[in-house]
Amino acid sequence: MRILISGASVAGPLAAYWLARYGHAVTVVEKAPQLRKAGGHAVDLFRPALEIARRMGVYDQIRARRTRVELLSFRRPADTRPAEIRIGALMARSAGDHVEIMRDDLSEILYEASRDHVDYVFGDSIAAVDDRVVSFENGPPREFDLVIGADGLHSNVRRLTFGPESDYATWIGAYLAVLTLTDHPGPPGRVDGIVAVNRMAMIYHDHANARGFFMFRPPARLDYHHRDVPKQKTLVKEHFGDLGGEAAWLLDRLDATPAFYFDSVTQLRMDTWSKGRVTLVGDAGYCPGPAVGGSTSLAMVGAYVLAGELSRFPDHTHAFASYERELAGYVQKSRAFAIGAAKRLVPGSERALRNLLYGTRLLNRLPAPAVRLVTASSVGLRLHTSFRLKDYPG
Repeated sequence: MRILISGASVAGPLAAYWLARYGHAVTVVEKAPQLRKAGGHAVDLFRPALEIARRMGVYDQIRARRTRVELLSFRRPADTRPAEIRIGALMARSAGDHVEIMRDDLSEILYEASRDHVDYVFGDSIAAVDDRVVSFENGPPREFDLVIGADGLHSNVRRLTFGPESDYATWIGAYLAVLTLTDHPGPPGRVDGIVAVNRMAMIYHDHANARGFFMFRPPARLDYHHRDVPKQKTLVKEHFGDLGGEAAWLLDRLDATPAFYFDSVTQLRMDTWSKGRVTLVGDAGYCPGPAVGGSTSLAMVGAYVLAGELSRFPDHTHAFASYERELAGYVQKSRAFAIGAAKRLVPGSERALRNLLYGTRLLNRLPAPAVRLVTASSVGLRLHTSFRLKDYPG
């Protein structure tokens, strides 16, 4: 089949790789003029996503470009002693198979793995879909058998096919901002931060991938457009201007950052991700919440399952239905986990903040067997390691 995918971040290139491998003629259209370098945050890849990477032959590349964060250190503004945890050792002891990587690096790896067998079209976007005929903002109309929206939380394909984002988006109370840093004050391999009620600011120290990270929970939704970067930066300054510490250091570099990302922590909740010849994958259809719900691992698994089900069924309607059945449980659990994760990451009260600091210090003192017991029983870890991948033909 001739298949058009909108979006060249994570789910798009991964779906394209597998669909091309199964014999389909795949085109990926991306609105940006080149592969995006948007200063994205670090993402966690768990066992199912890493197994997909192994099957693609890119696991070693992903491991080589992992963030290598070893120490997480954070404090309240008045604290003299931070809470610290050796996170590298913790994840090695507990998760068994886990990699943290910058989203931009992952996107580049998946693009390079697929580019020789996929037609990538940059600097264009879908304007309309009429059965098999797809119109573009810049290029001439073309015919495709299927269209896949892999274009993220603010999906253009979803808007064209299912209606406005507001019909499906549920804000879960937080906002996230990430800026790329050209300098950083600490040694690589550590994250330093400052945390207060409803606010957190962190610095990822890394020579190649230094990042600043803000997350905050305002009392009500903020008024801004998702492409209005100056307004987004103003909102960050308003919410962190008095926090000091790492927050002040990052704010001094906010206007000059070469790459900036800002978004609400929002879930997409749809009854179905498919309509006619169109389906959605990853954040476009079932985002559990950026940075809190394991959305990147979920997107990779979703793209793999979608391509696999299309290889099993000659009729796309059966393939789409099977794809949704396979992913439904994983998606529902990811949503539930993300709501709690946002509250734990950014405590909403002084008591919750004290518990976060106390729990971090306690976990760092536990012997390895106890750490394994605590983390192995956590909802988030079970969620992302329990999904079992199918073996698809080809």
